[in-house]
Amino acid sequence: MRYATSSSTVNLAPADLPKDSGRFDLPIALGILAASGQIDGGRLAGHEFAGELSLSGELRPVRGALATSLALQAQQITVQLVLPPGSAEEAALVPEAQVVRARHLLDVVGAFLPPGTPVPEGDGEGFTRLQPTPMLASQHGPDMADVKGQAMAKRALEIAAAGGHSVLMAGPPGSGKSMLALRFAGLLPPMTVQEALESAAISSLAGRFSPERWGLRPTGQPHHTASAVALVGGGSPPRPGEISLAHHGVLFLDELPEFPRAALEALREPLETGHITIARAAQRADYPARFQMVAAMNPCPCGFLGSTQRACRCTPDQIARYQGKLSGPLLDRIDLHVEVPAVPSEQLLKAPPGETSAAIRARVVQARARALARQDKTNQALQGQEIDAHLHLEDAAAKFLNTAAARLGWSARSTHRALKVARTIADLAGAEATAVGHVAEAVQYRRVLRAPA
Repeated sequence: MRYATSSSTVNLAPADLPKDSGRFDLPIALGILAASGQIDGGRLAGHEFAGELSLSGELRPVRGALATSLALQAQQITVQLVLPPGSAEEAALVPEAQVVRARHLLDVVGAFLPPGTPVPEGDGEGFTRLQPTPMLASQHGPDMADVKGQAMAKRALEIAAAGGHSVLMAGPPGSGKSMLALRFAGLLPPMTVQEALESAAISSLAGRFSPERWGLRPTGQPHHTASAVALVGGGSPPRPGEISLAHHGVLFLDELPEFPRAALEALREPLETGHITIARAAQRADYPARFQMVAAMNPCPCGFLGSTQRACRCTPDQIARYQGKLSGPLLDRIDLHVEVPAVPSEQLLKAPPGETSAAIRARVVQARARALARQDKTNQALQGQEIDAHLHLEDAAAKFLNTAAARLGWSARSTHRALKVARTIADLAGAEATAVGHVAEAVQYRRVLRAPA
């Protein structure tokens, strides 16, 4: 290859859009070679190129390859993507995507030489068409059978998994909140291909995609010192945060009141809508954030409020300030509030093994299938008139809920959340209508913590 000794001007349009990363190295090099007649520029049509070039000409992976392939599929654009190793394997996950893996600039040049030009010798593996990678069949992780006792908390997690609901667990230290939360992902149904692609595309944009995790639900566990930007996304240019990286997966927030207030309040919109909009002075980014939040907290600063094993040493003012770190609007958006009491040691040692995650997951899959067949979405995602259309609430159940909501001082949002939880309980029971018993169980999952005045 020959390079002109004079300088070359390369225009990247539109000019007002910031260009980050080295993804343009390969297309710029090919453009120069085509302009100088060293490769056939006409044959470049129908191809998309992205890749960073090293000084030796080797191609290095770039972020967002899967998102690029997914966007081309969504726009029904049929092109052949030429990408470096690492990026090509990501893009090939999209069904029917035409992806070629190139290891070196010479491999790409050899595929687009003018007719009659001798092709450089190689091992034949430098320019290779890739086939899609099958999804992993199951997610192996910690089993719910490891947790002894805590029947009510396990029931709440089963309901949450079936309906796509968020959960807040409150209890003293060592009661098993973290063990339960870390086993929640094993209760969820397997991901669909579309869900897996959307989740993996976000990970690819953030540079965190791992082929070993393809098809497995993501699980995020940020530390309580995480900032609002780390949690919901931000920066310049905008980057997805933990809530988007947990899209179609689980976000576990341990020690919920210890998170910065700004970070907690930033969760309100994505919990309601399933997406987050990040606006900066010159840029705006929309990221999906349809995650299931599992949060855990102590009931007071010392952690032993209501414990039968150890006395609480907090004053009423300290308890009020601690619980007041969670605002009423945020608590309204958490569907299930459940108490996780400490299990006495004698009961813990004598308790039989609990139900396995596989057994619980089988019921969850059936319940979610009923909801999807009825309304094509989970119960948690129902909005407005959809709630009335698909709830099938019995008259006695409606009267019971109205009485409970009035006595407990619920907002309209809390009432609607309880209704959706009741519909999920009915689906787990295989019932067509939402009865009094389903509503009564849903009501008890909103009484552990009340919104501070």
